[in-house]
Amino acid sequence: MAVVSMAQGAKMLPLDKILAGDCIEVMNSLPEGSIDLIFADPPYNLQLKGDLHRPDNSKVDAVDDAWDQFDSFKVYDQFTRDWLKAARRLLKPNGAIWVIGSYHNIFRVGTALQDAGFWILNDVIWRKSNPMPNFRGKRLTNAHETMIWASKSEGARYTFNYEALKELNEGLQMRSDWVLPICSGHERLKDEMGEKAHPTQKPEALLHRVLVGSSNPGDVILDPFFGTGTTGAVAKLLGRHYVGIEREERYRRVAQERLGQVRALDAAALQTTLSKRAQPRVAFGQLVERGLLRPGEVLVNARGQAAKVRVDGSLVSAEHRGSIHQVGALLEGAPSCNGWTYWQFRRDGQLIPIDILRQQIRAEMHD
Repeated sequence: MAVVSMAQGAKMLPLDKILAGDCIEVMNSLPEGSIDLIFADPPYNLQLKGDLHRPDNSKVDAVDDAWDQFDSFKVYDQFTRDWLKAARRLLKPNGAIWVIGSYHNIFRVGTALQDAGFWILNDVIWRKSNPMPNFRGKRLTNAHETMIWASKSEGARYTFNYEALKELNEGLQMRSDWVLPICSGHERLKDEMGEKAHPTQKPEALLHRVLVGSSNPGDVILDPFFGTGTTGAVAKLLGRHYVGIEREERYRRVAQERLGQVRALDAAALQTTLSKRAQPRVAFGQLVERGLLRPGEVLVNARGQAAKVRVDGSLVSAEHRGSIHQVGALLEGAPSCNGWTYWQFRRDGQLIPIDILRQQIRAEMHD
């Protein structure tokens, strides 16, 4: 079983391991500035009073474990400040953190995050498509949880795979309200008694979206409240490294068995759509230098207006001269223009966007 003690963890960053012990003590033993991303699912401090029953009088398997119980808000707040301080020390300068919670704790956690120096990027509503009903009928059905995404500091250059999340959302910008089901069915882990192995197991779909959107293959993901290992399982599948911390032996045992069944995706499957800013810059002049377009060749826009390519990669169209962007803007009477999508060239009687040639050069750079 790949579980190591806190003392062993102090020697080096133990990649792809579950560390046994108190999360604050273990985090303080790990190397400073060694983590790319943290996903934290801390105790919610639900403050449950008495048992909860369904209309048929069956008891609800609620979160009543000792690890979720704190003597007061003051005690919970100090615990939150302590683990956030330890977490921030571990993050690389451009690292980031996700914290998930409910109305019981997320507002207190948000305050502590800001007080600790984190810079909040978004709050994300996870709207559960299949929430547990409100059996007593005295409140609204609690159908969502809140996640806070924050960078280590205001100026951090955190990872955000915008285009990849856009692809996950069928070509639309990913919004901050995510509709996903709670963990159920075959995904819900059971113990030897056939009961839930963990009362707050998160769905893998939630972690898939978080990790695809805010980390890259090879990154190190820390989960200081590892539970039954959802973060580690998804991280391993997606080619990331994980470090898990869990003090409860029964959860570690389930998590280790689960992780042993996960196989990482191959390199081709791990590739995601890059943002335009992340792609190598290609100057229009390179197309001319490489002979992909010839000096004197004519480009046309959608209205059939023509411009001639010059030896230095500039264009001339009637009285207009300049770059592909400048000439396009002048012809449109617009303040700016993306010349790569504006101009086309002719091959074998077909009009082809010049951006095809830019992508050809980029593909060669990637190879």
